[in-house]
Amino acid sequence: MSDPSPVRPAVPVLDVWCELQCPDCRGALDDVRALRARYGDRLELRLRHFPLEKHKHSFAAAQAAEEALEQGRGWEFVEAVLERVAELDRAGEPFLVEVARELGLDAEEFDTALIDGRHILIVDADQAEGKAIGVSGTPTYVIDGERLDGGKSQDGLRERIEQIADRLLAAQE
Repeated sequence: MSDPSPVRPAVPVLDVWCELQCPDCRGALDDVRALRARYGDRLELRLRHFPLEKHKHSFAAAQAAEEALEQGRGWEFVEAVLERVAELDRAGEPFLVEVARELGLDAEEFDTALIDGRHILIVDADQAEGKAIGVSGTPTYVIDGERLDGGKSQDGLRERIEQIADRLLAAQE
């Protein structure tokens, strides 16, 4: 006998290619927050890492963000770090552990994760995929196969993302 419950379609995914030491990503925070507020769990915002060589703490920050995701507070951690980019610039890895502590996360586990490199493969894979699809800077968004470059300008990007998300959601109804 077949299951009578309808199969719920997967929610649309918005990949957010981000770098936690990037001032442009800091500027995009309001858009990311607005998208999360508007769509909730109807749109999956997926953090993707694209650390840039010019920012010496960005690779460690990406690993720390993965640890925060593992501990269930990824976006909260990302926002907290981006709000204080200048502190990350100055203090580096100890700042990442301090933010984890401030958020009530297991700071010792953050420290260990940065030492043992358990999240390096995820960050490397994201960076390689980003390069393969043409990401050259951050923030960059990808939704329904369309790449939107926020590193040049954020103007109109949230509206474009909302148009695409609304279209995808309407198609599921």
